[in-house]
Amino acid sequence: MTPRAQIRPARQADAVELQRLIETSVRGLQAGDYSAAQIEAAIVEVYGVDTTLIADGTYFVAEIPADETRQRNIVGCGGWSRRKTLFGGDQWHGHDELLLDPVREAAKIRAFFVHPSWARRGIGTLILDACERAALAEGFRRLEMAATLTGVKFYEARGYARRETFDVQLGVGRAIEVVRMEKCM
Repeated sequence: MTPRAQIRPARQADAVELQRLIETSVRGLQAGDYSAAQIEAAIVEVYGVDTTLIADGTYFVAEIPADETRQRNIVGCGGWSRRKTLFGGDQWHGHDELLLDPVREAAKIRAFFVHPSWARRGIGTLILDACERAALAEGFRRLEMAATLTGVKFYEARGYARRETFDVQLGVGRAIEVVRMEKCM
């Protein structure tokens, strides 16, 4: 665990730094599960900042103390949603902004990215804990996500179960395989 990291809600002013983090995370951590062409297409078409999550106050960042060049460093991000959209940044065409019914539907765990230098140091767990607590406080008793192949083991260790595997189409002739996962609280 990384006790120095602090979790806070993301702000719109974080968007540029978050996009850089997302791209660094994907290129650094997903190379063992997806080809370079898949990764680059996914960065353009799917992976990116979802400003709706930020506006809703359901997207979090993990920060570590200052270094010589900046006040704080964002080393991870992730969120949850009370909306139907399962995945994708602002550029993704599959957004559904309708609100979920917490009694009948699962909150969505969304857009988790950790800087490769901070992987497997507890950052994802800190953010996921914050997301689960917040969703539970709003009455959700189930959570679901579309996990990348890279994230499946992490989510399984946190009690999420695989439900189905499907492809996310990335333009002509490209796709990435993801796994729908679910957890009951």
